[in-house]
Amino acid sequence: MTGTRAFFLMFYAVLALVGLFLAAAAKDAGITIFAWGLVLFGVLNAYRTIGAHYDGAGRH
Repeated sequence: MTGTRAFFLMFYAVLALVGLFLAAAAKDAGITIFAWGLVLFGVLNAYRTIGAHYDGAGRH
């Protein structure tokens, strides 16, 4: 895994974790929806980054 992919994988993991903490502390529906969207964004992009790594590794 390249350094760039590892950085973005960690970045997306931190975003998802921040979203979880934000959702736990949310007092209204708007922040809750945003926080769960942040979690979903982080998890899906981390999955996409891992998939891109294995797709690239399979070509060589």
